[in-house]
This record gives sequence, C-alpha cells and structure tokens, in this order.
Amino acid sequence: MATREPTPQEQARLEAIRQQWQQKRKITDRFDKIKHKIAVYSGKGGVGKTTVSVNIATTLAAQGERVGILDADIDCPNVVNAMKVELVPGYKDGVFTPAVQWGVKVLSMGFFQENQDEAIIFRGPMIHNTLTQFMEGTDWGELDYLIVDMSPGTSDAALTIMQTLPLDGFVMVTGPQELAALDARRSVNMVKKLNMTVLGVVENFSGEMFGTGAGEILATDIDAPFLGKTELRPDYKDTSKPSVLISPSVKGEYEALVGRLKESIENLAPASK
Repeated sequence: MATREPTPQEQARLEAIRQQWQQKRKITDRFDKIKHKIAVYSGKGGVGKTTVSVNIATTLAAQGERVGILDADIDCPNVVNAMKVELVPGYKDGVFTPAVQWGVKVLSMGFFQENQDEAIIFRGPMIHNTLTQFMEGTDWGELDYLIVDMSPGTSDAALTIMQTLPLDGFVMVTGPQELAALDARRSVNMVKKLNMTVLGVVENFSGEMFGTGAGEILATDIDAPFLGKTELRPDYKDTSKPSVLISPSVKGEYEALVGRLKESIENLAPASK
C-alpha cells in the first residue's frame, strides 16, 4: 500500500513543531547551569515588582550567591535604571554576555534603547521573539539564582516566559489595597492553570499610607507562603543603588523575605525528586 505524501500544510506544521522543540531544547540547555529560576510577577503595573526583583537579587548576591536578573518586561524595562548598571552586555557570535552590577548579572531590553524616553511599540510576535532571543542566546554561566522580572498582567510576554522557561515558581507581588490583591489573584489563577508553582506572596507599599493585610489574606486564600511585607519608606527616595544597599531597615525586610523564599524553594525539593 502506497504511503501518502504529506500536504504542504502538514509539512509546514511538522516543521513548526520541530523548530519549537529545537528552540525549547536550546533554552533548556542554556539554563541547565542555573540552580533556581524564580519569576517575580504581579497582576498590574505600579505595585513595585521591579523594586522587589532588584532587591531580592541584590540581597542574594550580598549573601554570596551567584545571581542573575533577566528583565522580561519588554514594553517598560526598568531593571537597568533600578540597578544603575554602568556597563553594557557583551555580544559575540550571536550570544549575549550579561552586564554585572552589585554582584548581579543583568540582561534587559533597556540596554538596547537609544533613548530611554522612547516607547517600545511591539506587537505580540515581536515580544515573543525578543524574549526567545534573550532566553536562547544568553550565556549566564553557573548561577545559584536567576530572578526573572516579569511584565505585569496575563498577556503575551508572561505567557512566553511561562511556556518556555523551566521555572521553579513565582513570587507574587501585590500592594496592600483590595484592588491590587484582586489583580494579583488573576495572575495567580493564570500560574495555576499552567500547572506552575507559587513560591510565595509579597505585600509591597505596606503601612499607614495604603494600609496593610491584603498580601497575607491572598497568601492564605491561595494556600501559599506569605514571604513578608515591605513598608513604604522615605528610604526609597535615594535611587543611587538598590535600597537594600542603602537602608538597614529595607535590608532587614529583604533578608527576612529571602530567608522565607529559600525555605519555600527547599520545600519543593522532595516533590521534584
């Protein structure tokens, strides 16, 4: 019995599947030397997700860990400014070498803007392609932790990271207000639909100005660890370096938060074996 030749449409579909598999394999190989890959995520912009990402990464580096931070917010990349990175990444033979600041390796779309005031206007496929190029074309070397500063919301950029990068789990950032927690809950639902792990919840901007408590309630409702509160302090006015390197109060909050985060990661170990 003669074997039917595949149609052009079938050949194109098979080729797309093959390319996706090769791409996923290449990304997995790139990240194979990184022990823990943690995404910092929020349901909306403006809750301090990048501030939390940068201070977690800097705290880990100060503790002697080998750390990198990938700025996956393509539309509004802020990690370069928040880290005050002075060098630029290397690029040779199609491979990026991250810049280093405060002991943290950094890669961000912010390095490739000629003018930081200009808007990055990308449609979904361009966002996907940029993130994929960062993931498969960056030599991070050996790291103990890679912190991924996600874009807010539940659209293309977040979905690309979730479906492509082999993550340990997510740190969810919320403000203390009811609406901020509602948006964070929507992102939690996206994470769970994709069968991924919430490592814990952080309540940012906590205190007299905006109130307190929504983060802890959210953590209880979704049965996830509450990693801690970070208060809205005047200390954050000094943006010359990450706040944990300036303020003893902020440093203490993040050391406690990072300690709980490490416990949450350790608790995953038996389930992953």
